[in-house]
Amino acid sequence: MIKVLVVDDSALVRKVLTTELSRYEDIEVVGSAVDPYSARDKIVRLKPDVITLDLEMPRMDGLSFLAKLMQYHPIPVVVVSSLTPERNETALKALELGAVEVLSKPSPHSTTEDMHRALLRAIRAASKVKFTSLVSAAAPAAPAGPAPELKFLTTHKILAIGASTGGTVALEAVLTRLPANIPGTVIVQHMPEGFTASFAQRLDSLCEMEVREAKDMDFVVPGCVLIAPGNKHMILQRSGGNYIVRVKDGPPVHHQRPAVDVLFETVAQNAGRNAVGVILTGMGADGAKGLLDIKNAGGYTIAQDEKSCLVFGMPKEAIKLGAAQEIVPLLAVPQAVLKAFSAQPAALKAA
Repeated sequence: MIKVLVVDDSALVRKVLTTELSRYEDIEVVGSAVDPYSARDKIVRLKPDVITLDLEMPRMDGLSFLAKLMQYHPIPVVVVSSLTPERNETALKALELGAVEVLSKPSPHSTTEDMHRALLRAIRAASKVKFTSLVSAAAPAAPAGPAPELKFLTTHKILAIGASTGGTVALEAVLTRLPANIPGTVIVQHMPEGFTASFAQRLDSLCEMEVREAKDMDFVVPGCVLIAPGNKHMILQRSGGNYIVRVKDGPPVHHQRPAVDVLFETVAQNAGRNAVGVILTGMGADGAKGLLDIKNAGGYTIAQDEKSCLVFGMPKEAIKLGAAQEIVPLLAVPQAVLKAFSAQPAALKAA
């Protein structure tokens, strides 16, 4: 049984979340709190496994509370807040501080049912988080030194990465340790709509390469990282001698849009032996089959190891399928990627 504490200053939101979550046999809402001070007392008394947390509350804002919680009494936290373009930086900060997931309250572009399904998955994922990984994710990463540039042409090569819960911190750790001339890179990170643009902008300010949210028909070129927009699938296509991405609608896959499998399957089909595929932390099985497709097409495949994952779901499923040719800690992923691109130039030349 997963014990949940709901923290929100809105009585209506507390009631709705409590009622919805109580429908499930594996979840018990042990209490609710109107602000961080009330939450602090109830955490000690009720010992919840997971907390849902609003970011805008009286007496103490959610970010300040989250920072103190991670420092003194770390518990898996799922942020449930009103996300707007102006407040996406606040949501990103919550992930940096150690929140397991950030979800948006229903908007005109989403439904309450969609939000409740996402919250249920997030709480179940949060309940599996190990405290060592949680504290590690909340702590600032050590500064990464400049990565050595690749010494060969990267025009026809593709790096494809998939991540979910814990992926924002993991992607920062990986991308800040890769060189400016990294092969064209495509990424699916499970995120709400409107959130990926801010995430890409933040990474762009930290990384040597260009990072941006993908647009339909963007070229995939060395030194550029394209992140799939929230609520859209992204696929890789060949266009003459070039690669492009297509951004499109379509049914969710593994309850996700964008889905890692959708991207990886097209990377396997269109890049084949030119590709390196990487699966990082996240709940569920999204990306496992697609990573196997990349391997079977002659590409090289890497999975993050259990110890360094916030949630060892997606990498675990990929490993179980035999899809990962290499299993490494998070901070070893960049070197594994560079080694894969450097070690087999003949196998990775243009198809």
